Amino acid sequence: MADSPDAAPALGDTAAVTPEAITEALRSVIDPELGVDIVTLGMVPDVAVQGRDVTVTIKLTIGGCPLRAEIKREVTDRVSVHPGVDSVHIEWGEMTPEERSKVMSTARWNARENAPDTAIAQRTRVLAIASGKGGVGKSSITVNLAAGLAAAGHTVGVLDADIWGFSVPRLLGMSDRMDAHEVDGRPRIIPNRRTVGDGVLEVVSTGFLVEESTALMWRGLMLTKAVEQFLRDVAWGDLDYLLIDMPPGTGDVQMGLARLLPRTEMIVVTTPARAAQTVAQRAADMAARSFLPVIGVIENMSAFVCEHGTEYALFGSGGGAALADAVNVPLLGSIPMEAALAAGGDDGEPVVLHGEGPAATALRAVVDRVRADVAPVRGGDDAVDMSGCSARLLDAVNAALDAADV
Repeated sequence: MADSPDAAPALGDTAAVTPEAITEALRSVIDPELGVDIVTLGMVPDVAVQGRDVTVTIKLTIGGCPLRAEIKREVTDRVSVHPGVDSVHIEWGEMTPEERSKVMSTARWNARENAPDTAIAQRTRVLAIASGKGGVGKSSITVNLAAGLAAAGHTVGVLDADIWGFSVPRLLGMSDRMDAHEVDGRPRIIPNRRTVGDGVLEVVSTGFLVEESTALMWRGLMLTKAVEQFLRDVAWGDLDYLLIDMPPGTGDVQMGLARLLPRTEMIVVTTPARAAQTVAQRAADMAARSFLPVIGVIENMSAFVCEHGTEYALFGSGGGAALADAVNVPLLGSIPMEAALAAGGDDGEPVVLHGEGPAATALRAVVDRVRADVAPVRGGDDAVDMSGCSARLLDAVNAALDAADV
């Protein structure tokens, strides 16, 4: 049998049976659900050796773990073949809440560091637009940001990851079914395209595959697989940005995205109401637990603006700023409610493009801030836009020197 790089060296006498050697051998036992070895996960708190007999203590995340039998078989097989071992005994334990939290953090970090390949270029800024609950206008914010970025001359992908509640096609006025063609020797899904100003939108949604009124009754694994296919099997072009309209909450799609695109940055959408802000904070917490940076908060429906320009705080005030403070990120903007914003969504013409009211003005300001400060486009295959770091610092230094007349 071929030696594994993680296996303990073959030793010929009983003196070689040490807790260290057995622990090293157990690194080849992979938790089938988390995909990390049980030693790295902290599931092996103790290994005891008495002569030729080995006792391994295994802590499971829950006492009734359905994978217990599989883990037992793997541990027994790995240890029993170690030279000098006659018997293997396993003592079972259950992790504390703190230990479980540490295990999940380790597993998420491992998933981030071993992310599968996707069709998204390394230079593309990937922005997930998320919310803790539905009904806050997340999809409307997504399409307006995407359209605004495209109008500024960028190539922008829009991935409608809200598989059940897709609304991006209607909000962008697009209805053609997606095609598939052979690209680079294999079949690929072709995004629907829309030219916006000097830029282009490339859009993928399940809404291009089924009728708008069709209910998609898919469970968690199917949802995650759909998003994975959209990331790996779509012929995305050379995107400057990819905006992902996330489903509300903190479920399977969110966890799958963290695994598939660990370089994703998140923008959280909330409303002024404190209840919505508290729920939205869960989305930010999920991002932190999955090692995804939150780069900003957008407060939607900040106030209703009537045709005379008077503002009414129908949903209260302060929720966006409170969430931004709690997460320690900037409040990118507050978008007021007005009839033109809703009409633009119904007509498939995002108000950010041609609108003249306060909502359009606020959305354009958010787009400008994203481009200039929060997520400037990268210039090369894996380059970082220097306007956001050293070059900007150098400009500030030069300006200060000029002002001092040095």
